[in-house]
Amino acid sequence: MADVLLLSRMQFAANISFHILFPSITIALGWFLFYFKLRFNLSGHPVWMRIYRFWVKVFALTFALGVVSGITMSFQFGTNWPGYMATVGNIAGPLLGYEVLTAFFLEATFLGIMLFGINRVPPWVHTLATVIVAIGTTLSAFWIISLNSWMHTPAGFEMRDGVAHAVDWWAIIFNPSMPYRLMHVLLASGLTASFLIAGISAYRIKRGDDKKAPKLTLKSAIIVAAILMPIQILVGDQHGLNTLEHQPQKVAAMEAAWETKQGLPLVLFAIPDAQEKTNHFEVAIPNGASLILTHSLDGEVLGINEFGDNHPPVAPVFYAFRVMLVTGFLMLAISWFVSFTIFRGKSLPKLLLNVLVIMTFSGWVATIAGWYVTEIGRQPYLVTGILTTADAVTTIPSGNVLFSFIGYLVVYALLLTAYIKTLFRMARNSVLIEEIKLEERSTQKGFKHSSATKLNTEANL
Repeated sequence: MADVLLLSRMQFAANISFHILFPSITIALGWFLFYFKLRFNLSGHPVWMRIYRFWVKVFALTFALGVVSGITMSFQFGTNWPGYMATVGNIAGPLLGYEVLTAFFLEATFLGIMLFGINRVPPWVHTLATVIVAIGTTLSAFWIISLNSWMHTPAGFEMRDGVAHAVDWWAIIFNPSMPYRLMHVLLASGLTASFLIAGISAYRIKRGDDKKAPKLTLKSAIIVAAILMPIQILVGDQHGLNTLEHQPQKVAAMEAAWETKQGLPLVLFAIPDAQEKTNHFEVAIPNGASLILTHSLDGEVLGINEFGDNHPPVAPVFYAFRVMLVTGFLMLAISWFVSFTIFRGKSLPKLLLNVLVIMTFSGWVATIAGWYVTEIGRQPYLVTGILTTADAVTTIPSGNVLFSFIGYLVVYALLLTAYIKTLFRMARNSVLIEEIKLEERSTQKGFKHSSATKLNTEANL
């Protein structure tokens, strides 16, 4: 059974790690597309339509992979984790159903208009479709985060014969950690999409693309990142305080704090030792953790030893949390520096362009690390205080789980490789596109040709 438990956890971790990559882009990219389309509607400048057409293809590809990986993840509820739906299906089932009915249908339906209706419907209808898709992606995140948050801080239910039954849907949906998690995820998506757009645009510029499109998208994306990152830090602080209140054992693991202390030091680096319940090679700032977690230099923080065996594994939570923090502060520094350079009216040097290309998928690194902190930090529970992971796992032979696990890994590796290669191939192909031609200025039904001819006709738009 231990092998089945471990393999099932590894399989689901691989699935969610692959799946979360794509919603982390589409949630915010939908709003970027709305912005690009709105700028085109207001200005009539064809460069914004060129930008829109490029990134809507990226959105469609990303959305498709997110849907496919999400289906396989839900499939595992029945195969690998039958105890989950048997125990909390009365709550999880409706929330997942709401996500499909209110969000996925919106995205799937109006995405077709976004992709194929640009010359077939009036401009206002196409713009409306774009904003509805953006709303749909955000609404999808709302329902998924609501369920995930409930698994961490369950509320609004009662247990009857070992089965959870809803008694207050408002309390279930807006459980104690839900607002903080939702804002954290939405901001993370904004940062992930921003650095993806900036990185791909920098790649185009590096390859000699001197058109306005990549310059405008890079500028727009990096400014958004520079604005969102400080907000994310503030939201993360509030999220941490909420976690300390409701899941102190997770916070203890994040800080590798074994003993309860007043004035807990902030551990910058250490090698946690679960056997000896201590840290090796510890580098710490005195009172730093207490200041951050309690906003007091001598604030008390509970240690891991207070929870007996009812706490998550320390090392993976500790390291994942620091990967998330380091990546986040890198994103902050780079976005501010690049924004400062742009506002000074200077062209970005090759070094900065290379840095942005390297940081293209930095949002993925921070997002996955953050999810590992969240999900591993909930252990040994699947649903806090209600259902342990061990009690929910399947009883099928471990060989079956191993076979499907290997299959998932192979398919995910191939799909991820193909996805990344496709993005950069699209970017290279865009470099070769010539300036916007006159006939391209009337890209939508209802856009007046006479207005289009008044626009700049020079090359490199």
